[in-house]
Amino acid sequence: MDERKQRVLKNKLLGLWRLFRFELPFTAGVCVVLGELLALGQFPGAKEMLLGFLSVFLISAAALILNDYFDLETDRVNAPDRPLPSGLVTKREAAALSGAVSLLGLGAAALLSWAALVVALFVWLVGFLYNWRFKQAGLPGNLMVAFSVGMTFIFGGLAVDRPFEKIVWFFALWVLLIDLGEEIAADAMDAEGDRQAGSRSLALQLGSEKALKISAAIFCLVIVVSSLPFIWGWLEWVYLFPILLTDAVILYSTSKLLDASIKNRRVYLR
Repeated sequence: MDERKQRVLKNKLLGLWRLFRFELPFTAGVCVVLGELLALGQFPGAKEMLLGFLSVFLISAAALILNDYFDLETDRVNAPDRPLPSGLVTKREAAALSGAVSLLGLGAAALLSWAALVVALFVWLVGFLYNWRFKQAGLPGNLMVAFSVGMTFIFGGLAVDRPFEKIVWFFALWVLLIDLGEEIAADAMDAEGDRQAGSRSLALQLGSEKALKISAAIFCLVIVVSSLPFIWGWLEWVYLFPILLTDAVILYSTSKLLDASIKNRRVYLR
């Protein structure tokens, strides 16, 4: 293989890898393991940990790849350097990759249990519908994404046969609210491209600054409810410091999102 072909192949593989947006599905997989830990009160077995992580990692990655597939025209404005609008990867290649990754993720869920497979399939379906029809739906689409994020903890409880533990559901709701706030704020950052795509986001309906205020209110709610597991005795006090640290980061980021003098407020979303 000559040098030119090697360079083309290397860029193609790099583009396919970038479609995964590794840090996001990795975080989703970690949330599953945390859900297992919270449900059991101890570390899960290697099988549950590995299959739970892989299942949600792969299904999350498949949804992100589909997001790029269906969002190509918007990304030409908002993110022209992404693999699809930049030409590194074709739509057919992205669709094939998403299909293969989806099957692997569902297969990992099936190895856990039939119940895990059903839930994983439902979460995959929500992700597909969001990317296909609800991406531009505004708040309903935001809620679908936040729901999928919250389900990572519940899937963790399910993976160890304890899906109804209260602390698992609390963390599912907690991260759901965090992601909902992020989704609404991200729409405010992407208003120009979303307008061209026909989005019905809160930012376009109410204005970007009002949408950011709604996002900030959700983040403040997150901070308030973070104390509940300690008040109700669901968590040991040893977990207080990481929760307080998270609250501090959220509070700091929220203050920056509300500061209209900052040119690029997107950097404070993650």
